[in-house]
Amino acid sequence: MAIKFTKMSGSGNDFVVIDNRVPVMNPDAKRDFVSKVCAPKTSVGADGVIFIENSDKADFKWDFYNADGSSAEMCGNGGRCVARYAYENKIAPKEMSFETAAGIISAEVNGNSVKIKLTPPVDFKQNIELDLNGASLSVDSLNTGVPHAIIFADDLDAVDIQSVGRSIRFHAKFAPAGTNVDWVQTRNGHSLKIRTYERGVEGETLACGTGVVASALLAAYRKQVQPPVEVETRGGETLKVHFQPSNGLVEDVYLEGSAKIAFEGTIIEL
Repeated sequence: MAIKFTKMSGSGNDFVVIDNRVPVMNPDAKRDFVSKVCAPKTSVGADGVIFIENSDKADFKWDFYNADGSSAEMCGNGGRCVARYAYENKIAPKEMSFETAAGIISAEVNGNSVKIKLTPPVDFKQNIELDLNGASLSVDSLNTGVPHAIIFADDLDAVDIQSVGRSIRFHAKFAPAGTNVDWVQTRNGHSLKIRTYERGVEGETLACGTGVVASALLAAYRKQVQPPVEVETRGGETLKVHFQPSNGLVEDVYLEGSAKIAFEGTIIEL
């Protein structure tokens, strides 16, 4: 095995990116490869792996996997990272589009800052009542490429992310696919803070782009903020969400933030 890769970070959400336009492995081997290469301490370590592949609909197609080897339709931070990778490696121009399971995503690269246009949000639901071991909890939900359950809280530091997040992620009301879970705190009319339990990672991540977007849209729907909305992630970086309110929920949704190249290397053995 000798597979070249680039390690990238989008606001603390880290990814292994591999150019797979000329296949580097059997497709059936991808899930096992991903779970091994994402393991911390014993391998590269990452929240997910992005394979760049050929597309007849856009500049390229991605095949995205969470750290546990499961597939995901979309990832906002991963989308910003793959866009910068594609531009830096001359796979796509500065203004590009790429194919995902959630639809065609457009992106614009400006240095290490990348702005992507997401597919329109769907499946908006409010006040979903959940029974968590005898306790009742009300959440909102929205799919911004992947599903998110949103909880508004006054003190994010007091949240038991691991146990409560896992209970909601696997709750029967979100079966069979499950959901990501975000706790959101409003700071002012244009600013939020967020913590996220991420499906597939099965724990808290330092940032989740689609969760940032879902949180901003639902906070705006509650008239707590107005666009553009700045969202501080657990990793300390701030992402910006642009959108236009509409008669439905919103339209023209963009996510903007940094996408950093950490290092490049070759995987020799797993």
